[in-house]
Amino acid sequence: MTATNTATGTGAPRGRLGKHEMAALVARDIPAGSFVNLGIGQPTLVADHLPAGSGVVLHTENGMLNMGPAAKEGEIDPDLTNAGKVPVTELPGAAYFHHADSFAMMRGGHLDICVLGAFQVSGRGDLANWHTGAPDAIPAVGGAMDLAIGAKKVFVMMTLFAKDGSPKLVPECTYPLTGLGCVDRVYTDLAVLDITPEGVRATRTFGITVDELAERLEVPLLTA
Repeated sequence: MTATNTATGTGAPRGRLGKHEMAALVARDIPAGSFVNLGIGQPTLVADHLPAGSGVVLHTENGMLNMGPAAKEGEIDPDLTNAGKVPVTELPGAAYFHHADSFAMMRGGHLDICVLGAFQVSGRGDLANWHTGAPDAIPAVGGAMDLAIGAKKVFVMMTLFAKDGSPKLVPECTYPLTGLGCVDRVYTDLAVLDITPEGVRATRTFGITVDELAERLEVPLLTA
């Protein structure tokens, strides 16, 4: 099958995406006016690619609404950070609140989308993103479990293959689970993959065809 193989804006053939290109792709797919949480790590880059005037309101689990892009040199306020301790800016109308209120927003279904990183995603949309299970690994327990069950849609942003070449989209997660059947879409450096009740569908690919992708994955890809 021929790949879609389009760039994030030009429509020209492209190779695998870098992290900023992935973030730009996610930003383009967030509907105007959405309330969105960006997870720690690469998902925070999405804030830098949201167009001005989009009306997208960014929520951080440490207690802020209407977060802006990352702070540049000369803009840094040490008291103004996202949940990953990265200095950020505030947009007009920004609000601050208690951590407990922030989690009430997350758990109460008030967020339209969350964008999370992942170690693994299963073909059924199960998510593993807080621990690899290795004895020497440091677990990253945060708000991901609350977001995974509380947000109306869950987008994952990750590389499709680990450093050892093993796929991160798997038939069954082998790492400790964050949530069951919660992932709607996966943005990777090689493809955008929708998790549907019928199975996994590659809607866009970058530098690889769907057939080539299917050969490297154990999860079957829908062809129609």
